[in-house]
Amino acid sequence: MQNVPIKDIVIVGGGTAGWMTAAALSTILNGRYNIRLVESDEIGIVGVGEATIPMIQRFNRVLGIDEAEFMRATQGSFKLGVEFVNWGRKGERYMHGFGRLGQDLATVPFEQYWLKMRAMGKAAPLEEYSIARMAAKAGKFMPARQDVGNSPLADIAYAYHFDASLYARYLRKLSESRGVTRVEGKIVRATQRPGDGYIDAVELENGTRIGGDLFIDCSGFRGLLIEQTLQTGYEDWSGWLPADRALAVPCESVKTMTPFTRATAHQSGWQWRIPLQHRTGNGHVYCSRYISDDEAAATLLANLDAPALADPRLIKFQTGMRKQAWNRNVVAVGLAGGFLEPIESTSIHLIQSAISRLIEFFPDRGFQEVERAEFNRQSRFEYERIRDFIVLHYHLNQRTDSPYWLACANMAIPDTLRQKMDLYRARGKVVRVDNELFSEVGWIQVLEGQNMPVNAYNPLVDVQSEADIADYLDSVRGVIAKCVSVMPTHEEYIARHCAAPKM
Repeated sequence: MQNVPIKDIVIVGGGTAGWMTAAALSTILNGRYNIRLVESDEIGIVGVGEATIPMIQRFNRVLGIDEAEFMRATQGSFKLGVEFVNWGRKGERYMHGFGRLGQDLATVPFEQYWLKMRAMGKAAPLEEYSIARMAAKAGKFMPARQDVGNSPLADIAYAYHFDASLYARYLRKLSESRGVTRVEGKIVRATQRPGDGYIDAVELENGTRIGGDLFIDCSGFRGLLIEQTLQTGYEDWSGWLPADRALAVPCESVKTMTPFTRATAHQSGWQWRIPLQHRTGNGHVYCSRYISDDEAAATLLANLDAPALADPRLIKFQTGMRKQAWNRNVVAVGLAGGFLEPIESTSIHLIQSAISRLIEFFPDRGFQEVERAEFNRQSRFEYERIRDFIVLHYHLNQRTDSPYWLACANMAIPDTLRQKMDLYRARGKVVRVDNELFSEVGWIQVLEGQNMPVNAYNPLVDVQSEADIADYLDSVRGVIAKCVSVMPTHEEYIARHCAAPKM
């Protein structure tokens, strides 16, 4: 048994995807490989991915990043979930909060007891059994405490909002300190080996040739290597997710920094709101078949919390994924591998998971086909299951005020999503398949938040008396309320621990 190690790794493109890849590989590979990142200052980056999910904490820990330092460097704030406005019926709102719902009793999940009591009119709204949702609603935040036993304060899950450009800059500094070489230049072509078609080098506009063994395509929507050179192919999912454009614009920061992302549904799409320390990030995701760019921009600007700091920037996209994330000796990371609109803040996570998967299946010069196939299978599964979760938000709307939402409600949906919805409708059950990204708790909050009917509950709930269940729900709700009351406000916590310098 003998490995023939690769020597040279070339990352094509910077931005969040490129510098996350560089930072992770330079940390994990411990200086044993030559890592070069090629990017051009002339080529802009999308750079609007400013909201994350809790797994980003694990990525930062692996890199040895201090949270307070990172938050100051990126003008960051904390995130306890996503608030959805106008997604079920117009005027309604709910939150997909991180962490647990309630506390399980015996062998039956919490939500089953809640479903029974809700049907009897004897349960509080679902949000009152979630510390993340109640803290977010109160504008409170603190990280989990490990000295409080089984208290909800030990179970606070959170993520971050940050300036993606500042995050890339922060990771560049870290990567270069760990041996990554940045090469400035615009790539004009990639050359392939005769015989097997593997990429052997990229050539820059100034004539420089950069050879490598493994190439990581972080070139964004262009897919410079994975698509333009290797012609891998792209699977179009716009039949399920018809939005094809976004307008992004920052506005001035507001006094109260909410510890959550907000997604507000409009006539032909939805608007994100992401509060940072120095500004608020905003954008309007929409379908150009139903609204013009000018109308979309007007809608966006009319719904800002404060004056805009720039003109809206147009981003065109097509939802879907590459038919192979790993083709020959090229691995696509970030937008080069696919795009799912950021309604659940999965863009940066998909970068993170692709990097993690690459490390798990890190190749030698043999580039084993069986490992490449498994990498692609796992990538596809992840994208498809996230796709289903996003489609759920659209399909489960009950709005009747616009052709766009009516079309979404009446569209055919993937069989995997249909099965999930049918199972929940039958008895309030969600099954998490093969460690898919979104847990049962995430699905339940969206299904309930958008008024999914449930026909029955788990019959084992009736093993407990109605009085005992009522006491149990009241206890969970009361403990959460007390915990939230002692938490500092989001602004207080940031001011005390990680306030960024004024910009």
